[in-house]
Amino acid sequence: MAQNSSLSTDARTSGGKTVIVDPVVAKVAGIAAAEVPGVHALGGGAARVIGNIRQAVGAKDYAQGVSVEVGETEVAADIAIQVDYPERIQRVADDVRSSVRRAITEIVGMKAVEINVTVVDVFIPGDDDEQEEARVH
Repeated sequence: MAQNSSLSTDARTSGGKTVIVDPVVAKVAGIAAAEVPGVHALGGGAARVIGNIRQAVGAKDYAQGVSVEVGETEVAADIAIQVDYPERIQRVADDVRSSVRRAITEIVGMKAVEINVTVVDVFIPGDDDEQEEARVH
């Protein structure tokens, strides 16, 4: 994965070069994915645990569950999501792909050549509550 990437522009017309680092692109992609209806959370188990700890101290990791490779003008992204039950998983994954592609194109100004979505879990409301109750008894 590249550490820094640049969106090259003609120095004669713009007076310089814009550099967009990978974490910025990952954050934009993460925000776009999280806004899709049916996405409960981003990231797998360990990423969500760390994300919950960060949220508890007032910080939010918008790039949680997102990995990007950024080239000169193109981006490839891998996004892990947890889908709300009973949402149609393929529809949610397709909507995530579309939302991330649109955000990378419009906000970052680069071409999204590949967006892979991995569904790592299905969130069932009440599941976590029932497990906590069982431990109390």
